[in-house]
Amino acid sequence: MSTTTETGATSLLRFATAGSVDDGKSTLVGRLLHDSKSVLADQLEAVERVSLGRGQEAPDLALLTDGLRAEREQGITIDVAYRYFATPRRRFILADTPGHVQYTRNMVTGASTAELAVVLVDARNGVVEQTRRHAAVAALLRVPHVVLAVNKMDLVDYAEPVFAAIAAEFTAYAASLGVKDVVAVPISALAGDNVVEPSAHMDWYGGPTLLEHLETVPVGSDPGVEPARFPVQYVIRPQTEEHPDYRGYAGQLASGVLRVGDAVTVLPSGHTTTVTAIDALGKETDIAWAPQSVTVRLADDIDISRGDLIAAGPAPVPTKDVEATVSHLNERPLRAGDRVLLKHTTRTVRALVKEISYRIDIDSLEQRSGAEGLNVNDIGHVVLRTAEPLALDSYSDNRRTGSFLLIDPADGTTLTAGMAGEAFDTVRTGAPEAPDEEDWV
Repeated sequence: MSTTTETGATSLLRFATAGSVDDGKSTLVGRLLHDSKSVLADQLEAVERVSLGRGQEAPDLALLTDGLRAEREQGITIDVAYRYFATPRRRFILADTPGHVQYTRNMVTGASTAELAVVLVDARNGVVEQTRRHAAVAALLRVPHVVLAVNKMDLVDYAEPVFAAIAAEFTAYAASLGVKDVVAVPISALAGDNVVEPSAHMDWYGGPTLLEHLETVPVGSDPGVEPARFPVQYVIRPQTEEHPDYRGYAGQLASGVLRVGDAVTVLPSGHTTTVTAIDALGKETDIAWAPQSVTVRLADDIDISRGDLIAAGPAPVPTKDVEATVSHLNERPLRAGDRVLLKHTTRTVRALVKEISYRIDIDSLEQRSGAEGLNVNDIGHVVLRTAEPLALDSYSDNRRTGSFLLIDPADGTTLTAGMAGEAFDTVRTGAPEAPDEEDWV
């Protein structure tokens, strides 16, 4: 498959939408799908039929994404809804995340692999607590690009000062979190203003429509600038007459580029060796890049098993002591002294929660020490001790190998999403100043 380009037809953008309740996320997503001609005729007919049954004159485009019966009955989004659509310029995978505060954890799921987050704001209400929470989660997860979509501009008479004030306030908050790329777009998802087509009601706005920005924002990163990280998923030893000495290590390249001849370190053992062959789709190749799934063969017969990490370039130092910023996802609180399982790439080890250093107040961004535990949706800092050493990168350097999950050992449920290192504090360091209001228009 060809490599992606910034604006080529083969490029793929993963993005997530977030916002407070009734900000119009589902309507926006429905508008994107409808106006970009990504809705099948039978889907549109079903939406028109349900809308007519409710006494609505026009189709309720929110029904295109609110797929659960409970969502349609309540008029809210509960689960993360993934949608695929494409335009001639780019392909998209969209994660429509819930707005209710009790479902903030779902945004962590939806935004964990996103390259862009669309944060919606109701022009009548401006920036609210949930807006700040979503911006903090996007910053915590190192989402590279953020779009502020100021929705329902039709309900404030398309007033430029309303948009400028909201954009300035949000950008200042995002800057304090270290978010460097924020683009603000005034829209009306219901009327279609500046979603796919430019608005005739806001001639004071000279920026791109939302879809135009989604089609042109740079996506992906150059694998060559990241060190190669290859978590071993499976050891292949067929021991057949045709391949009596074959020994390969199968998995997905998490980051970087791996070449035949590269010197690598196997972690956590620390043994060094050389890549002698790379097999992809049953054929040998000289090079592999993230996120390809390949089988790697090495020069030396080293004891390697599932969960080990093959690293090229500067290798992380294995450790049993892990400090991390975490987002707690489970109704059961996380407390100091809890025994959990820690899953990092393909490796799962036992761990102890030694300390909950502080909880982060989303409103003030202050660190609240002395917390007895972390409740659902809380963001905080923890210290863990693992039974076996882990080769963790800092999350600020590598989203794939710097992240992990804490799991309940009793029933296997996911408790917490973790980002190794001082992730949240780091993103706040050296934050740029927010632009003036007039810079947005």
